[in-house]
Amino acid sequence: MENPFDDVYFMKKALQEAEIAFDKGEIPVGALIVIDNRIIARAHNLTELLNDVTAHAEMQAITAAANFLGGKYLINCTLYVTLEPCQMCAGALYWSQISRIVYGARDPERGCIALHTKLHPKTVMVGGVLEEESAQLLKRFFIEKRNLN
Repeated sequence: MENPFDDVYFMKKALQEAEIAFDKGEIPVGALIVIDNRIIARAHNLTELLNDVTAHAEMQAITAAANFLGGKYLINCTLYVTLEPCQMCAGALYWSQISRIVYGARDPERGCIALHTKLHPKTVMVGGVLEEESAQLLKRFFIEKRNLN
């Protein structure tokens, strides 16, 4: 029997978080952290609400997961995020020693890949999971934002 808890399943959950951000007027990025097929953290961008440039979905998820686990390291955890992590988030993920990062859409200008940000040597990164859905949500957000101004 096939495992229903695959990368697509969890990325759909991260997209739900991105939709929540969208509805709040935040850049629609959603994230969750999973260990043993169990979601231990859900988050979305809160930079506008908190007036904090560091309140990215990944940063919120890292904090929530560390609190849940009672420690700062996220070994054996997977981050699912709808947009490739930026340099700041990738740096935090490096220090958390997260085992795996799965992202949806690429960020060719500000993403950690384009900026050559190092991840922890044991971290595996997989991209393009529900890439089109993730990218479309971001495009829709910025089109609506432009039309309001």
